[in-house]
Amino acid sequence: MKYILFIFSVFFIFYSCTSEQKEKTNAFQVGVSKAVINPAIGSYIAGDKQNRTFTGIKDNLYAKAIVAYDGETAFAMVTLDCIGLLYQDLQTIRKKAAFVDFGIPFSPENIIISSTHTHSGPDVVGLWGKDYSESGVSPDYMDLLFETVIEQIASASNNLKPAIASYSMTEFGKEWVANICDEEIDRSVTTLQFKDDMGKSIATLTNFACHPTYLDAVFTEVSADYVAGFYQEMEKQLEGEHLFLQGAIGGWVQPVDKTGNYDKALKRGKELAQATLSALSESKPLINTHIDFQRKTIFFPVENQAWQQLSAAGIIQREFDDFVESEIVWFSIGEATFASHPGETAPAYGLETKELMVDGPKFVLGISQDALGYILKPVYFDDLTMPHAQYLTSMSLGKQTGPHLMETLKNLSERKNKPPVTN
Repeated sequence: MKYILFIFSVFFIFYSCTSEQKEKTNAFQVGVSKAVINPAIGSYIAGDKQNRTFTGIKDNLYAKAIVAYDGETAFAMVTLDCIGLLYQDLQTIRKKAAFVDFGIPFSPENIIISSTHTHSGPDVVGLWGKDYSESGVSPDYMDLLFETVIEQIASASNNLKPAIASYSMTEFGKEWVANICDEEIDRSVTTLQFKDDMGKSIATLTNFACHPTYLDAVFTEVSADYVAGFYQEMEKQLEGEHLFLQGAIGGWVQPVDKTGNYDKALKRGKELAQATLSALSESKPLINTHIDFQRKTIFFPVENQAWQQLSAAGIIQREFDDFVESEIVWFSIGEATFASHPGETAPAYGLETKELMVDGPKFVLGISQDALGYILKPVYFDDLTMPHAQYLTSMSLGKQTGPHLMETLKNLSERKNKPPVTN
């Protein structure tokens, strides 16, 4: 009888431990969703010259949402095929999201908005209307965009399923991507993949830095540019949704073989997808999937009075006084670390941000949480004879923006760079 009780006790302990381990393993969940966000024909086109309007559609623009939940903390990240959503738009989305039941403990403060920066998308800032007498933003489109973002977050939350994560890293783009200021460049391609318990891909997040400007000022049709080719090839080769996360493209990371050829844009995007898929074939698992999330409100000095003038004229619907409010997020899934940059940051700042991160996959989210123009190294303001300095500085808040950004990121990293919690 004692022997039977002993066997039963061992079985009970083993079963309990196994069940507990399974519960922990399945605690991490991921859900995804997407929707088309094409603007109306006749809408103003963001990028390059003013007073250009859409005459057709080459390929669809998307809002793609991923929600990750580890049983305690959740966040939602949405990528938008647009020039760059502003901080006040993120705040509007959060206010609307506060009235939505997402089915899990979820704070709207944990929403990240990242823009791909296509120059063949709608004006969501205001700078590309008929002229500087009126904004190019369509209020109706923005209302629809906000509702679509919230709907995709809710849909992704409803689609949550247990997931395991792995990552890959490679380099790409030497043939066609360059910093035309002849300075630093980050050619890394970093991908985080989530699979269900059957090994089927749920979603991938791919971080790469290059302006989507093959079609800039040449075509008047809606397009995600080379990102469209990336999406198409990823969907062709791998199930699940695929989110493109733009990197540090300021100061000025561009395709160097721009010919206005749509097929060339798609080809480059497909090549990026192929490089991503090749790297994923040798991916490494994350040690754990504990989510750590923090955000920081930041006030950037407004040294460039042009921003204040555009605000006063109503071209940009935003307050620009001596300072402008923005936000930085720093978060992690296990040893995968993400940091946002609220504009087009010089590659030097992207590389510096990655140096602040612990070992593991590193993601710099350019044009995320905000779109404050170029964020440059101070030397560009001190020496306007540097390549493209006059133009770049004219589209920047000022000399202090970059150092202020990096000081904030350093403070956030010091609070978060600690040994990962194993779950």
